Amino acid sequence: MMSSPGPSTSSAAAAEAGSDSWLDPAFLDRLRALFLRLRKRRQLRRKGVQATPATGFTREFKDFRHYTRNDDYRAIDWRLYARLERLFVRLYEEVQEFNVHVVVDTSASMAQPFADKRIHALKLAAALSYLGLVSQHRVCLYAMSDRVVTELPPVKGQGSIRKVIDILDHLEFDGATDLERCFNEFRPPRQRYGIIFVISDFFGRDVGTAAQALQRCSNWPGESHFIQMVHPKERDPGLEGEVELVDVETGEHRRLWFTKRDMERYRRVFSAFETELARGCLSRQIDFLPWQTDQSFEDQFVELLSRGSALAHG
Repeated sequence: MMSSPGPSTSSAAAAEAGSDSWLDPAFLDRLRALFLRLRKRRQLRRKGVQATPATGFTREFKDFRHYTRNDDYRAIDWRLYARLERLFVRLYEEVQEFNVHVVVDTSASMAQPFADKRIHALKLAAALSYLGLVSQHRVCLYAMSDRVVTELPPVKGQGSIRKVIDILDHLEFDGATDLERCFNEFRPPRQRYGIIFVISDFFGRDVGTAAQALQRCSNWPGESHFIQMVHPKERDPGLEGEVELVDVETGEHRRLWFTKRDMERYRRVFSAFETELARGCLSRQIDFLPWQTDQSFEDQFVELLSRGSALAHG
């Protein structure tokens, strides 16, 4: 868990936390533009129907063509025949329907002392939900802290994005994270192919908690993506001298004296934490992406989807 240091850094964090609005007026417009960008790239790269082991196909009308003797007569459009007195068959495109599960870490460390993590997490959850809805998949939202709570049961249709945004806007970020319990409780249904996105900083009781909790994810159906929200000051707080640290999740206070050697040791431990988490994900075929809150949202979102997610191609 990230703790807030002494007075000067705490003041800066408080000022940052004051920027609470995550849904700026242009965000949905940028989402629509981003979806069109992804759809255009998908059309250039893909021909025909995507093959997957999943069930749950739906059929969408695509076009008409003239009837031939080898066609199924049940595909004839008789209303069109009544108007034109010529036989046409209706062509359909099979669309694979997925369950898209978006899990947002709502523990206190996702909002304090660096509010950028909360803002990026909410925007990412909205963007993934939007992409799932406009691609005609079913989207579910979950909040994760000391337990997993279903905030939105499966919904479908582009019009549901308003409901998604309203739920995200009312999420409360507080309390501690129990990764092992949450990963153990989370049981996505298996009737459709699942795409799971866990958005978290993966801070637990200690640096090894996240790697241990990964053992609980082995039986999750479908594909999984872990997106780690990282603020640059979490990797390198730049502290020196006497500081008071406050654990934002437990309220524990500690007064310490930081030297340059201590800071170097901290950076090594944090790097080892990220490396161990990435290796644990790789060994379980979970895609892992460190998300930098000081970098472009759009660029990182495209990178996430370009890493092989079925959501980018479905």
